[in-house]
Amino acid sequence: MQVRALQDDTLDLLCWRHLGTTASVVETALTLNPGIASIGALLPAGHLVTLPDKVTAVAATPMINLWD
Repeated sequence: MQVRALQDDTLDLLCWRHLGTTASVVETALTLNPGIASIGALLPAGHLVTLPDKVTAVAATPMINLWD
């Protein structure tokens, strides 16, 4: 999926806005967009960014109950 950055967007904000999560998605987006890290934290308005099409489930960390 390709999206265009708005003014003052960051890569993690784009992932959150379009995919609803940032867990392991930002790392995949960095791989899909070589050289995007050299632009800086704030992306220029209108910059085309490729995001992963499908969000895969991240293995959940087992919950620890403090009162058991």
